[in-house]
Amino acid sequence: MAQTPKQKRANEKYARHEAAKHGKPKSAVKQHQKLKSPIAAGWVVVLAFVICGGLVFELLRVIPEIWGAISSFFGRWT
Repeated sequence: MAQTPKQKRANEKYARHEAAKHGKPKSAVKQHQKLKSPIAAGWVVVLAFVICGGLVFELLRVIPEIWGAISSFFGRWT
């Protein structure tokens, strides 16, 4: 199968681009790497809810007890 003119131009452009990189150190050649998180965003949200949600529920359970102790302490002074 013969190349179309469009394919030929694209191949020549790619060859020029690759030829320009020859002789340059690897650090000078741009590396396009897409960084990907090792854990999905949904699992991060679930983990944050489990940790922070448990803390919030525990504070909601403890605050009335602390408030009662403080109010009884100051109630003795009056």
